[in-house]
Amino acid sequence: MGISDLIASFLQESLEEADGGVLEVQRSDLAQRFNCVPSQINYVMSTRFSPEHGYIVESRRGGNGYIRITRVRVDRQTLLMHVINSVGDELDLPSAKAILCNLAESGAVDEEFARALLTAIGDKALVHVPRTIRDAVRADIMKQVLILQV
Repeated sequence: MGISDLIASFLQESLEEADGGVLEVQRSDLAQRFNCVPSQINYVMSTRFSPEHGYIVESRRGGNGYIRITRVRVDRQTLLMHVINSVGDELDLPSAKAILCNLAESGAVDEEFARALLTAIGDKALVHVPRTIRDAVRADIMKQVLILQV
């Protein structure tokens, strides 16, 4: 198990024990506890505790800096709209895979749909689209198909 997995597991366990589904921790304390740099904590926050995963993360840097993680339960439509709005103008294939995996795990879309959409926006399907605009086309397709699911 890697350091990111250990940090994420620790935070998830702490969050389960926290009152009201809200956990507040000091970034420096976490870094010291896991003997890592604070940027490792930032990486875990951005990859494991994103809104797509069902979390809201608030962060304040500085001497008394903290990270506040709140577990949220949102309905399917709200989650899909958040994903659509967060995709942006470009979407690389690894990010698309992660988003679709998270949507399938949360039950917002079924696994068959996620696999079909991933195939449709994959590099093989977009082989005739110039690489310079492939991520923009991928983002547009992803957003348009997800809009149909709302």
